[in-house]
Parts: sequence; C-alpha cells; structure tokens
Amino acid sequence: MNKLISTTACILALTAGAAFAGGMAEPIEMAPVEIIEDTGNASSSAGLIIPLILIALIAAAMQSSGGDGGEAAEAVIDM
Repeated sequence: MNKLISTTACILALTAGAAFAGGMAEPIEMAPVEIIEDTGNASSSAGLIIPLILIALIAAAMQSSGGDGGEAAEAVIDM
C-alpha cells in the first residue's frame, strides 16, 4: 500500500512540474496585412485557348480515323 501511494505521489509530482513549466507569453500584436489577388487576363485567355485546341485535335482525329463507317452501314442495310 505504501509503495502504491509513493508511486502515485511521484507520478503526480513529475506531471505537475511539466504542467507549470514555462508560462503564458504576452500576445504579439501585429498590424493586419491586406491580401491583394492578381486578376490578370492571362488566365482567362488560357481558359479559352486550351478547350479550342482540344476540340481541334478531336476533330482532326475523327477525320483521319481511316474508314468512314459508311460501307459497314450499307452492308447491314442491304441484307
């Protein structure tokens, strides 16, 4: 029983010392900083150019696909 009480007292003493170490520091007062966003026109023009390039690439890929598919459609209709 004495060993339990002494162990508990030792643990409480060690944790209490860590809890009071240091202290509250004074808060640092800083002036508010104004954040300014750059709203350049470069992003809006890139937002239009990239989809146009993708549409042109898809259209070019569809035209150069080799077969037009018309022959297969005619074969199905003739049966």
